[in-house]
Amino acid sequence: MKKHTKRKSMFWKAGAARADISPREPMWLAGWANRTKPMQGVSQPVWAKALALNDGIGQTAVLVTSDLLGFSRTMTAAIAQRAQKRFGLDRARLILNASHNHSGPLTGDVLPLYFDLPRRERALRDRYTTWLLDSIVELIGRAIANLAPARVAFGQGLAGIAVNRRRSREGGRSLPVVVDQDVPVLSVSSVEGKLRAVAFGYACHPTCVNDDTLNGDYPGWAQQHLEEAHPDAIALFMQGCGGDANPLPRFRSGLGECYGRILAAAVEQVLESQARDQQVSGQAQGGTPQEISGPLRAAFAEAEIPYEPAPTREELLSLLPGREGLLRRQVEFQLSLLKSSDRRPRSLRYPIHVWQFGESLKLVALSSETVVDYATRFKQAYGWDNTWVSGYNDDYWCYIPSLRVWREGGYEGHTGMLECGLPGPFAPSVEEIIAAQVDELAQETNGQPRPFPRPSRHS
Repeated sequence: MKKHTKRKSMFWKAGAARADISPREPMWLAGWANRTKPMQGVSQPVWAKALALNDGIGQTAVLVTSDLLGFSRTMTAAIAQRAQKRFGLDRARLILNASHNHSGPLTGDVLPLYFDLPRRERALRDRYTTWLLDSIVELIGRAIANLAPARVAFGQGLAGIAVNRRRSREGGRSLPVVVDQDVPVLSVSSVEGKLRAVAFGYACHPTCVNDDTLNGDYPGWAQQHLEEAHPDAIALFMQGCGGDANPLPRFRSGLGECYGRILAAAVEQVLESQARDQQVSGQAQGGTPQEISGPLRAAFAEAEIPYEPAPTREELLSLLPGREGLLRRQVEFQLSLLKSSDRRPRSLRYPIHVWQFGESLKLVALSSETVVDYATRFKQAYGWDNTWVSGYNDDYWCYIPSLRVWREGGYEGHTGMLECGLPGPFAPSVEEIIAAQVDELAQETNGQPRPFPRPSRHS
C-alpha cells in the first residue's frame, strides 16, 4: 500500500514562486480606520506567493496568497481575466487569498470609505494597485513555469492563538467560546522528498500589530520562520474563517513575532510527522499527514445573498447628527445612492470555490470575512480530518455572519455593513444559501452533476 500511494503521488507536478509586494515609497496602510498618516517605516516586507498544481491528467490550478487586507471584486476580475488570457487558467482553478493583514498597503477599491485620502495619496494608491496586479499576474506565470514532478501531502496541527473576539466586544463572556484552532498544512516536496513549498492556514485576524509600520503581522512572521528553517521552500499562508477571531492579547511589542513563531511551530510538527512517515494518533498536535493523489477537480459558482430591507432616507438622515469621519462617510454614501432613484444593491454575488484532491482532501474557499461557524459546519459535513475551509478568497466585501451570529447581532452580524459601502445586514438565510451552494459544488467535484445549470458556472 505504501508503494502504491507514492506511485500515485508522483503524478503531481507543482511549482511555486513569490514576489515582494512592499511599496517602493511610503503610502497609507489598510485595516485601521483611525489611521491619520502614511506608513512609518518597514518592520517586515510583505509578499504575494503562488502555488501551481497539476495532477498530470487535467488543467493546472493555482493558489495565490498575499499579505494584503483583501482583493476587491474589480481586482479579482482583472487578475482572473488576464490569467485566463495569458495562461489558459480557468476561473475555477484560480484562488486569490488575502491574509487580511491590517499592516499591509492600501489597495484599489478595498473598503473605499475608510479613508478620506488627499489627492496625492489616492494617486499613489492607484499606481501601487496597478503595479500590484501586474506583479501577481507575472507571479502566477512564474509558478506555472516552475512546474516539476512532486509529492503532495496534507495534515493538520493545532495552535492556540485565536480568541472569539465577540466575547470582548458584543455580548461579553456569555457568548459562545467558538474558535477554529486547526492548522491545515499542504506540503509539496520533490520526488526525492526535499521540501519545496508548504501552504498552511489559520483562522484569526492578523491584528497583533498597530504601529503604522509595514509588516505581515503574525502570518508574515510565521512564513518567515518557516522559510528560514527551510531555505529552499516557499511558505504560503491561507487565511481561514477568522472573521470573529482575534489574537489576544495583542498590541504589545513582540506579540506578532511570538504568535508567528507559535504558528510556524505547529506547521513544523506536521512536517516532522510527515518526515517520520509514521502514524501519530491521539496527540494534541493533530492528525497524521498523508500523501494525497489526484485527480484535482475544481468548481466555482457565485451564490446570490439578499440583504434585509435597507434603511429609508429618513432613517439615514437621522444617523448623521454627531457623526464624523468614517461614521459620517458611510451614511453619506448610502444617501448618495438615493439622490435620483434607489441605486442600492438588493443582493451580493458571493464567489465560492471547491477543490477536491482525489479522495484525500476537500478545500472549500469562501470569500469575505466568514465567521467560524462556516468552518465547523463544513468540516462536520465533509470530514474533520480531510476538509480545509478558508475565508477571505477572491472578492472582499464585508463580514459574512452565520445564523447564530446574525441572531446575536452586533458588528459582525449587523452593524459592520455600512462601513463596507453596503446597505445593511444580510437576510437571515445567508448561511443556508452559502451552505447549499457549497454542497452543490462538493457534489460536482465528487463527480456528480449539478441538478440544473447556472450562468455563473465555471469548472
